Amino acid sequence: MKWPATDNPVLLRTDFTDEPAWASLCKAARAPSEEGFQANVDCVSDQCFDGLTVEQLVALARKGASHPVAFMADRLAVTGSERPILVVDLAGDTGRAFRVIPSQLWAVENNLSLGNMAYAEFADNVDADGVFRGFSKS
Repeated sequence: MKWPATDNPVLLRTDFTDEPAWASLCKAARAPSEEGFQANVDCVSDQCFDGLTVEQLVALARKGASHPVAFMADRLAVTGSERPILVVDLAGDTGRAFRVIPSQLWAVENNLSLGNMAYAEFADNVDADGVFRGFSKS
């Protein structure tokens, strides 16, 4: 098993129970925001990643990832009502994870890839259930 060769961060599929749900998740994750921002992620669907854990992802990323973050489409992301994608830190606090709803993936990916914000700025602003739904407007 090798890290996917891509110029963009990956949305790595680790749950293969529902093909249409996976396709829908990829589409939602890459959809433009109201302001026109989009997540620059490559959706990677390869059975060799079926059941991959965060720990396994981190170990694999050490051998080939060039981005500070990876996104995982695990069972909850594929089947959950909000489809919260797992965000895994690969650079600072390696292995730290939180979830993000697809409509906010662009904010996380864009800002982390450009170095505009730190991973902790998102991870520390999740709701009580561990999901980032955007920064409060208050």
